[in-house]
Amino acid sequence: MKSTLLCVMVLSATAHADKTVVLKAAHLFDGKSEALVSPGLVVVSGGKIAAVGKGAAVPAGAEVIDLGDATLMPGLLDAHTHLTGEASEDWKQDELDGFKKPIPQQAIEATVFARRTLAAGFTTVRDLGSSDLIDIGLRNAINDGKVPGPRMLVAVNAIGARGGHCDGTGGYRPNLLKEPGFAEGVADGADQVRAAVRFATKHGADVIKVCASGGVLSLNDKVDSPQYTQAELDALVDEAHALGRKAAAHAHGAEAIKRAVRAGIDSIEHGTFLDDEGAALMKAKGTYLVFTPTLCLAERMKHNGAPAAVVQKSAAADAQQDRMFAKALARGVKIAFGTDAAVCPHGSQWLQFAHMVKLGMKPLAVLRAATSSDARLFGVDDKLGTLEPGKLADIIAVAGDPSRDIAAMGNVVLVMKEGAVFKR
Repeated sequence: MKSTLLCVMVLSATAHADKTVVLKAAHLFDGKSEALVSPGLVVVSGGKIAAVGKGAAVPAGAEVIDLGDATLMPGLLDAHTHLTGEASEDWKQDELDGFKKPIPQQAIEATVFARRTLAAGFTTVRDLGSSDLIDIGLRNAINDGKVPGPRMLVAVNAIGARGGHCDGTGGYRPNLLKEPGFAEGVADGADQVRAAVRFATKHGADVIKVCASGGVLSLNDKVDSPQYTQAELDALVDEAHALGRKAAAHAHGAEAIKRAVRAGIDSIEHGTFLDDEGAALMKAKGTYLVFTPTLCLAERMKHNGAPAAVVQKSAAADAQQDRMFAKALARGVKIAFGTDAAVCPHGSQWLQFAHMVKLGMKPLAVLRAATSSDARLFGVDDKLGTLEPGKLADIIAVAGDPSRDIAAMGNVVLVMKEGAVFKR
């Protein structure tokens, strides 16, 4: 049954890519406005949006798809994913799989995660750290039309300090594993950091990811400890920007956040222990916060058999993240939408919409974060993020009205990417 559905999705994509299609629904959210438009209508031709709004003319001979009581909106963007893996309910099995599962198998499984993400309405993502160039292969296969999935901006390796969150050999005895270098994303000192950025760019990185602080799920670091000096972060951001790439910083701790922002980082990922000074600095610099709430993570980690140190760090993050988000909102920090999908199951991102609304963000503000705001952060707002003539026809529809009930985001009834219908 699943293979039949995939064939229907692929054939549908082929059938619609080059013809004029009119999408109709009860409502429309354009990705930037404060209210929905009713009724909703979008004309798509040649993979781009030709016209939007109830006054748009329906061309003769166009295929009309009437979705009824639904809301049309731009394809969603997720600023923080890891499509090349997914956590299970067994910590030790995941650790073992990391050593024993063949790279080709990991790549094939990644296509499943990509398809699931696209079906959930996410037509563009940033993939912030992989290994063995699996993210590059997946991105290219999607771009070539070999497998269905979201448009991907990839980082190759996340870059971090020796012994830090991005050092995959942490927690294992010396000499058991190959000591990593900048080719694996581990770099110390400004010169090595620049070399790591150049290596990632050489092998196809669209964005540079740095681990500026410790992490929740790593074994040998404190979650809020800074792991790069100001000089190292300055070098990383300077090199990334010189090579035309934006830079994203995994940063839980307050000091790491401030160092990354001072360096000119484009986005702070997580931001769990953001303090008042850091929030003011982010506001002044226009730095985006990519809020990635790990819902009940400590409970999940305990259930999954994670080490006690990981459970403890998860509990500390759980206790702080919602207060941090409220502070960032109150201070006017720019909010982007990202989920850290892989820690949470791919395709479940819509649950975060409800959480952000619960914390005080208005439903349409959350949807703007996942459309026009993310598009600006990615540097693709000239092509994506809003429903406007001339932009790429990345369009989804959800049942009902998400401005009244954000849970509607969990019921995606149509996904179109560049004029091709992948789900209907």
